Amino acid sequence: MAQEPIDMRKASLGIELGSTRIKAMLVDERGTPLASGGYTWENRFINGYWTYAMEDVTHGLQVCYASLKKDVKEKYGIILTSVGAIGISGMMHGYLAFDVHDNLLVPFRTWRNTTTTEASTRLSQLFGCNIPLRWSISHLYQAILDKEPHVPHIARITTLSGYVHHRLTGRKVLGVGDASGMFPIDSEAGTYNARMVDAFTALTAGYGFPWKFENIFPTVLTAGESAGFLTEDGARFLDPEGDLTAGIPFCPPEGDAGTGMTATNSVRPATGNISAGTSIFAMVVLQRPLAGFHREIDVVTTPAGVPVAMVHCNNGTGDIDGWVNLFGQMLECAGASVPKHKLYDVFYGKALEGDEDYGGLAACNYMAGEPVANVESGRPLFVRVPGARFTVENFCRVHLFSAMAPLRMGMDILMKEEKVQLERLWAHGGFFKTEKVGQKIAASALGIDVSVTQTASEGGAWGMALLASYMLKKNLGEKIEEYLDRKIFSDADVKSEAPDSELTKAFDAFMEQYPKVLEVERSARRL
Repeated sequence: MAQEPIDMRKASLGIELGSTRIKAMLVDERGTPLASGGYTWENRFINGYWTYAMEDVTHGLQVCYASLKKDVKEKYGIILTSVGAIGISGMMHGYLAFDVHDNLLVPFRTWRNTTTTEASTRLSQLFGCNIPLRWSISHLYQAILDKEPHVPHIARITTLSGYVHHRLTGRKVLGVGDASGMFPIDSEAGTYNARMVDAFTALTAGYGFPWKFENIFPTVLTAGESAGFLTEDGARFLDPEGDLTAGIPFCPPEGDAGTGMTATNSVRPATGNISAGTSIFAMVVLQRPLAGFHREIDVVTTPAGVPVAMVHCNNGTGDIDGWVNLFGQMLECAGASVPKHKLYDVFYGKALEGDEDYGGLAACNYMAGEPVANVESGRPLFVRVPGARFTVENFCRVHLFSAMAPLRMGMDILMKEEKVQLERLWAHGGFFKTEKVGQKIAASALGIDVSVTQTASEGGAWGMALLASYMLKKNLGEKIEEYLDRKIFSDADVKSEAPDSELTKAFDAFMEQYPKVLEVERSARRL
């Protein structure tokens, strides 16, 4: 039976193009989820690059939006024709380059690619700060160094969220959080660092390209600013059935890091969060600049432009997903049928029952290269020595430990070397869906309380919807953190897990042997 109709003009829609799922979330004025839609997709490894086809982007968005419309129809008995505001989010970083006719010049190169070592190293030295391999400027400069023929024809480059936003509104803009994964941001100016822009311009002047940096990079906007309106063409693109009307306002498109900070209310200095899915990353909003230069730490920003220390690990739950799928196939071959969510609950739950030394097993979850650990290419591996206690419990434990290991390496730098002060980390993502398990392991691995809210499982699409809603309320004069405190999280249901001494001891032992595991991982690249 349909629920009571609501005024969709007061609702906000967030759409996030994540690594494995495109999700749409419609929320009311208090951020309460009203309806959702989704589409499952996967990246592909083609000609040496991790990529998604633009045809898959189009198809995925349309299927996702159609499922949202269906959910609205079933719940409220109405056809969705308009909402108060829309926001688009996507995987940060990467490289999407277009010519003057908006033709894609090379296939989308995602954040997962680690082919830019030379460019990253040179730019880090030039700018005096860490420029990660996955950042857009690294991809651009590497293409220049490799003399790729498409470079002189570039008219603009952007991220995935910027591409979709432009397709829907015609605006070549980007939220500051996502832009900070393209090029370093001057947080006081709220745009790209002018000194570094000049340095890059001088570095590339001799190539004689017809473009300039300021012409090909998107305009930077901060949370609450207007980022355009849905065009007639954009409405037909998103909703080919023709029900969606043009004119809906858009907030600045953001990256998945920014939506994760928003979804966990971690946008105020001295707050932090973990997003754990296909990749795992931690964000710590800084109270002061970092004292040192660390290759393992990026400095990006919140959606409002406040500096953030980011530990980004390319590899998260992908290897675990592979094992769960394999076990599910084995059960099907035996004539059993177990829901996927139950398989995950068992896998995660059994990890808490493993031996303190996890049976002498070893695992490395690298599906792709892992810059934090200085590993160029990924080969997921599981190793056991003769006599190891090869049990389900130990197997599950060592794989969950493996997922947290690279993050621990980066967080040790922030917590021990930089003396960053945090009371807790807020968490969201697939790693934390099984109640308590992911939280407990993350807390024990990192030595800090890990908390989740009831809405944490809604993920980045929900965070993006909140940013769209904030834009509608910006005239109240509130900062984003004030808005989230007052309107969204004032009565949040919070569940916290503290570090467990037994798990901490076990994880510390895992990290002691981890350098030896990485030796095996590096040698496996020859396979």
